[in-house]
Amino acid sequence: MNFSLVDLGWNEFFERQFAPFRQQGWRPARLIRDNKISYGALLEDGANGFDEFEVVLSGKVYHDAQTDAELPAVGDWVALEVGSENVIRARLQRQTCFSRKAAGESAEEQVIAANVSTVIVVTDAGPDFSPRRMERYFTLIARSGAKAVVLVNKADLYPDAQNQEAAGTIRALSADAEVHVTSVKKRKGLKVLKDCLKRGQTVAVIGSSGVGKSALVNLLLGDDWQWVDEVNEVTGKGRHTTTARELLVLEKGGILIDNPGIKEVQMWTDETTLRERFADIDAIALQCRFHNCKHVRDAGCAIRAAVEAGTLDTARYDGYLKLEDEIAKLRKQRKKRQMTVERRNKRDHKIKARNRVDREDIERDLKPRA
Repeated sequence: MNFSLVDLGWNEFFERQFAPFRQQGWRPARLIRDNKISYGALLEDGANGFDEFEVVLSGKVYHDAQTDAELPAVGDWVALEVGSENVIRARLQRQTCFSRKAAGESAEEQVIAANVSTVIVVTDAGPDFSPRRMERYFTLIARSGAKAVVLVNKADLYPDAQNQEAAGTIRALSADAEVHVTSVKKRKGLKVLKDCLKRGQTVAVIGSSGVGKSALVNLLLGDDWQWVDEVNEVTGKGRHTTTARELLVLEKGGILIDNPGIKEVQMWTDETTLRERFADIDAIALQCRFHNCKHVRDAGCAIRAAVEAGTLDTARYDGYLKLEDEIAKLRKQRKKRQMTVERRNKRDHKIKARNRVDREDIERDLKPRA
């Protein structure tokens, strides 16, 4: 099939940014794979559609990045200098960016997928079902700027009432998200994918291991792209074998970014996004006696009173406090990192200034006297 840049997600947003790079003879390319020391990239070929190249990062792009999240990632558009060595000379500004806090104690942001139109979260109504985890997904997706779609998958393994109850609980968490009960194995409930996977639209598929993501990817690609292990009879889970993030262009239209199973969903967001996801709790908080109420032991706390009265779900309240605490800690870590970066920049500036003075002194001493 003969593809064009539009099929790969190119639009006016990226075209405007690329104008100065085109004048330098560089070409637009989209990153499809991160090989740690290099990247896989798709480049338009007028005769055959696309060609895949292995590309490397220029030193300037690497050193200009203040954090790892500013480095190119799967889904990014880049300006590529094609030659004996294909070099990334610039990363274009992202239209959307789905990310989380990197696992562990790091304060770093980890980019999961760049420039995605829709994030599809795959879960099930069995062992993987977790409203608190879904709240975290919704918070991160809202911050990314992408649309949220949830598939309550493996419906063939559980009673319909259980599937519908799980879907209803998830819908109550986000009015903006589309929630569908599906069975990839039985090919049921998957019409929503046609609306997501249109020409030039990029979809990221995420979720825990064993919820059927690989089977979904295989179905969309029409072959066994990802090997799927047998389902465990006790847990209802199959072994998810996606080990690396990869962007795939579908022949029937649309672009898919497949991701390894996510074991933990750590927050990388801001207070504004958090407030939007918990507007109902914030409305109750306005009735607290004190404006700086911590909603734990403070006298006159309306939120705690709502929990005791049964009008506010205890689990949702606990999730709200935990998320708020994580964001507060992340804010402190960001500030600490920013101070470290500023100190490093000041140090580098002093070193450069000193070296410049030393060079000028040497040049002056070596200059022949009249």
